[in-house]
Amino acid sequence: MTITTIPADHPRAKSLHTREMLVDGFKRNLVVAEGLIAHGRGEAFDYLIGERTSAAAKKAIRAAAAALLLSNKKAVLSVNGNAAALCPKEIVELSKITGAAIEVNLFYRTEEREYAIKAELEKHGARNVLGVGPRASAKIPELSSERRRVDPDGIFSADTVFVPLEDGDRTEALARMGKTVITVDLNPLSRTAKAAHVTMVDNLVRAMPALVQEAQALKGKDAKSLERMVRAFDNKKNLAQSLKKIRGGAL
Repeated sequence: MTITTIPADHPRAKSLHTREMLVDGFKRNLVVAEGLIAHGRGEAFDYLIGERTSAAAKKAIRAAAAALLLSNKKAVLSVNGNAAALCPKEIVELSKITGAAIEVNLFYRTEEREYAIKAELEKHGARNVLGVGPRASAKIPELSSERRRVDPDGIFSADTVFVPLEDGDRTEALARMGKTVITVDLNPLSRTAKAAHVTMVDNLVRAMPALVQEAQALKGKDAKSLERMVRAFDNKKNLAQSLKKIRGGAL
């Protein structure tokens, strides 16, 4: 990966580094041009929350970790191009801690991209990456985009699906299928954020390391304790807290 030298004292150093990672991912066929635009839209919201993980986001991260650990190895981490470019290491770590499977699922789907993302994940230690090529033979009902194609042994049969950087259509469709949906979305007003059961209003590059750390910390907890954490979380209230934070940042 070729990254431009960015001065450590640059006020936008972290943001610029993230952009460079996405551009590099674009050059390596992980990311599509539309993904670069989507990141820019999300980054605008990140400015408004002060580019920090808020207290509301921390609560959501804890609930998300608990929900993944409760799934009894029927959870799936859905990966698109931006996620593969920004946090492949953390995705693999989270999979190992929680027992969740990893599945490639793309809106702008080509086999070349699927296999490129699969290779990137495998480079960081992933095994048996689902949803690539002919493995995506099942279809999510009432969804017309290419994201309807999923692995019958993965997302289709999962009880819990983590969909970072998601579009609203599939989140709504997965929720209608009775699945617990976890997402990361910097926009608390999006359909994705509202339709998910646990929404972390945070930047993926901050949320993923924190989620890995939280899952590791909770791994030894008994099921009843984890269930209490999930039941205590109210996504609607948490989104309202995130929105209040954004409004405060906009003043």
